[in-house]
Amino acid sequence: MADLPQLSESPTDWIDEVFSRQLPTSLALRTSTAPQRIAKLRRFADALVARRSAWYEAFAQDFSKPPAEVESTELLPVIEEVRHAVSHLRRWMKPVRVRATWLTLGTHSRVEAQPRGRCLILGPWNYPVNTVLCPLVSAIAAGNTVIVKPSELTPAVSRLVGELIAEVFVPEEVVVVPGGVSTAQHLLSLPFDHIFFTGSPAVGKLVMKAAADHLSSVTLELGGQSPVIVDETADLHKAAEVVMWGKLINLGQSCVAPDHVFVHRSVRAAFVRACAEVVRARFGQSDAEQQASPDLARIINLRHTGRIAQLVSQAVEAGATVALGRPADHAQRFVPPTLLTDLPAGSDILDEEIFGPVLPIIDYGSLDEVIARINAKPKPLALYIWSRRGSTQSRLIEETSSGGVCVNHCMLHYVHGGLPFGGVNNSGMGSSHGHFGFKAFSHERAVLKAGWTLPARFMFPPYTPFKGRLMRGLVEVLRRL
Repeated sequence: MADLPQLSESPTDWIDEVFSRQLPTSLALRTSTAPQRIAKLRRFADALVARRSAWYEAFAQDFSKPPAEVESTELLPVIEEVRHAVSHLRRWMKPVRVRATWLTLGTHSRVEAQPRGRCLILGPWNYPVNTVLCPLVSAIAAGNTVIVKPSELTPAVSRLVGELIAEVFVPEEVVVVPGGVSTAQHLLSLPFDHIFFTGSPAVGKLVMKAAADHLSSVTLELGGQSPVIVDETADLHKAAEVVMWGKLINLGQSCVAPDHVFVHRSVRAAFVRACAEVVRARFGQSDAEQQASPDLARIINLRHTGRIAQLVSQAVEAGATVALGRPADHAQRFVPPTLLTDLPAGSDILDEEIFGPVLPIIDYGSLDEVIARINAKPKPLALYIWSRRGSTQSRLIEETSSGGVCVNHCMLHYVHGGLPFGGVNNSGMGSSHGHFGFKAFSHERAVLKAGWTLPARFMFPPYTPFKGRLMRGLVEVLRRL
């Protein structure tokens, strides 16, 4: 199975022209109404679903994604994002009145959500519809113009994204700019009002540096390792069912996939057996049956296949045990579901985001040890806790930091429209989804109107002794309130 050809670079002069043509539209959209934005979102959702068969075919070409996963991980999140925005947009757009403070008595204030303006969405390859179109929904709901650059590593899906957007929007409002690294670099040289990037922390740093040249605001949806903790009180069967679902959906190529599992050593053997049983029940008893399963996707390209295989080989050579799995089939870009145990400290696979169907399982004796190991690494995008003990749940939530947490579940927080989705430090900056996505693409503008009185005149020069005593007295009064 050879890699598909990538999309060619877009001409820089054409990119510059599109960017310039979006300026008047971005100014006009500041006064767009909720009904106007809602109508666009509904047309967009209808056009998305109308291409269902085409999406199946495109995902099959790019990395053999099962149709059910196309529905559940690509189309469903976008449709839910549209539904949520349409249901709440009028309230989100409504100015929020703010009561006067002691220092602003007599004034009237509000906070208004103003569109940021011209926005750039840089999409990744692992979920090339979901991670591109969900932020686009937020950007449209907030009243912006958008240039979208989908991933060049998923050419079939990215072309279809371009066709979808061209049908629903005029280029002066939303347009797809295809291309690879050179195209992305040129886009980042332009003075966008906001940049939304989904990808690796390494590339996120480059995006942030480029944005700094124009002081563009950024939302960075990054990655990093997402650990799982399974203590001795956990429901091991349920944990295995959900963890292996989270690990193997999209063949592990998910930013919030469980990266490794800390399991209390008293239940490690039982947990490993439960995970292996889940894999065999879902995908086949033998290695051949698992590779032939229509429910497992493929790794995006040969380079990533080789990287994952190398991580496994290095771990095994250092002394790790393969509890489930066999060597990768490079020609078919297939890495089988793999469970690793007895990993020696310092294994590369414990320090990298795996982005594949390999699950290292680490036994522990003390929760202090787990917390220390998590805190010694960059802050993860997600943390997954499996425990029936409230004190364990509380300690892990309070004594660690991560973008999000799931207790006795995995990944589900991603699709909760009422929760902010995002990382912290190395795993991201800013939030998306629902109202948080709307706010990411909006400037929260303070508006204050003076009343008929003017208390501020007591602060005007000249600073007489009376005014000095008044200011000192006011400081003391406020200090004691």
